[in-house]
Amino acid sequence: MGKVCLDPGHAGGSIDPGAVNKETGLQEAAINLSIANQVKKYLIAASYQVLMTRIEEEQVETDSLEYRCELINNWGAELIVSLHCNAAVNEEANGVEIYTTPGETAADRAAACIINQVITTLPDLKLRADWDDGDPDKEANFYILRHTDAPAVLLEMAFISNPKEAKKLADSDWQREMARAVARGISDYFS
Repeated sequence: MGKVCLDPGHAGGSIDPGAVNKETGLQEAAINLSIANQVKKYLIAASYQVLMTRIEEEQVETDSLEYRCELINNWGAELIVSLHCNAAVNEEANGVEIYTTPGETAADRAAACIINQVITTLPDLKLRADWDDGDPDKEANFYILRHTDAPAVLLEMAFISNPKEAKKLADSDWQREMARAVARGISDYFS
């Protein structure tokens, strides 16, 4: 099976918690790590090799995106999935997004496989897509997408700033469903 790198966004804790829900204090970095650990479990059970760029709640060296990319490239990942929670000033903003670098790349197919599983598994999540080029991924020059050798996608799982979605992100059953969907999407990409 393939070599998959899971990148739980942000360094965690007081170093870089990522987005934080202003009402509950829920931290993006903690959610990213929790879901990545579950995706890892599913992938290992399916005989994939898995590298995590962050394994601790708070991990200083992972505050460097250069460190993360070197780790990924030196390991020889065949696919990178960076997990994040979205945030916006407008608390009504909601939904799931997946990003690749601009243009047609091998990551486009990975993005489609993953997002299809996510919206099938969690149909209450609104898909925030960019269909201009015929596929659902949005395109951005995020560092982790540009500086890794293998196809890479960045999944914004839901809005931590939205009260309803923050409640879902904090729910262990919802996290498990998201992790299953991501793992199935990764398997679809490799099959």
